[in-house]
Amino acid sequence: MKTTIKTTMIACTVLAFIAAVVYALVGTDVIAIPRLGAEEAPVAVFYIAAGCYLVGGLLVLWRRRWLWTVGLAANAWVICVFFLAYHRKPEMMVSAPGLATKITQVLLEAGLIYLVVAGRSRTQTAHQTQLSGSS
Repeated sequence: MKTTIKTTMIACTVLAFIAAVVYALVGTDVIAIPRLGAEEAPVAVFYIAAGCYLVGGLLVLWRRRWLWTVGLAANAWVICVFFLAYHRKPEMMVSAPGLATKITQVLLEAGLIYLVVAGRSRTQTAHQTQLSGSS
């Protein structure tokens, strides 16, 4: 079980870094988003998102369940905002950056869910072991 958690943590970190790279490429206009002007999404938004995913990816490696939970909620919020903002703009939904970020974010979300659930069961098992050992 410990190996699976470690592998999932590394996978989540890689996925967060991929999302960060895509956001940075959009911010530098290497990857263009169709029909999205600077007034709708200022360049700073992409750099902030890239920074958040970079830091968040590193925080996953800290092995703190509460950080995984915060990351899970923040990532879900980003996904929801995207779909609420662009659900009527198929050119945005199926654009290269739209698909790249959302696929990585959905996979990251699945990994974080696993970490939060597995972290809970691991903590409960350790606590039960301590209780039975002290009896």
